[in-house]
Amino acid sequence: MLSAQQLRELYQQACELELQAFKPGNVSVYSEGHDMTVADFRISAKVSAEPLCNPAYTLGEKIYYAVKATREAVHCNTNLGILLLCAPLITAASQLRHTETLRQSLSRVLATTTLSDADWVFKAIALAAPGGLGSSNEQDVNQHASVTLTEAMRLASDKDRIAQQYSNDYKIIFDFSLPIYYNYLDRWEDRNNWAVVALYANLLNQYADSHIERKYGDRYSGMVAEQMTLLKTELEQATHPEYTEPLLRNIDQQFKSKKINPGTTADLTVAAVLTAFIEIVKLKT
Repeated sequence: MLSAQQLRELYQQACELELQAFKPGNVSVYSEGHDMTVADFRISAKVSAEPLCNPAYTLGEKIYYAVKATREAVHCNTNLGILLLCAPLITAASQLRHTETLRQSLSRVLATTTLSDADWVFKAIALAAPGGLGSSNEQDVNQHASVTLTEAMRLASDKDRIAQQYSNDYKIIFDFSLPIYYNYLDRWEDRNNWAVVALYANLLNQYADSHIERKYGDRYSGMVAEQMTLLKTELEQATHPEYTEPLLRNIDQQFKSKKINPGTTADLTVAAVLTAFIEIVKLKT
């Protein structure tokens, strides 16, 4: 079991590390964009950490009050996806039993979400007002929920990669992302931010970004995957990952000129890094 203080620190470290990684099309210390700044994301991480890790809050309350704090601080949606993914992980880490894995604890958290959790999260999503949300015939966020949070996410899982994680116990995080992240950490040692770049490239190459597809359908899916294949190849061959920066800048310019923002992939990246941080701390205790 990790303390609230530990979890606040790990969460903010994961958010900061993701900003330190050059993620083409997304906001980072290398390149801002989409009317958002690095400062917006840093402030968001700081103000959302307290409610997100508050043990007195239910899962749904954590998400709602973290979104509310973010909205009041930066007046835009910087981190809804991050909060939706990180809240169950943080809850699972805070309830971790000595003999179980983080994934087992997370599975228990997701299996016991409530209708109240869904209502709080619906309010959070409506408050954050993410781009391309629209309305839904089932479990519309502008109405009261009639199913649990996990059930609501399952209904949305075919069109939203974040919702999909609630329905399969974070399969993309544990089965796909962590092995890649750990592999590149071992390979590049202290270049943690470059391991995050490799993780992001692999995720975006393998899984179409649902934030992009909400805005454009599959118009850019092939082009994005193709660019990530190029980046993956360069990263795999690079003895010094910094040598890939010219290609990263080229792809970043291409994406941002077309207003392509792989925001869901960035959210999954933060969640994967946080998961790794929690697992590493657990191994040391």
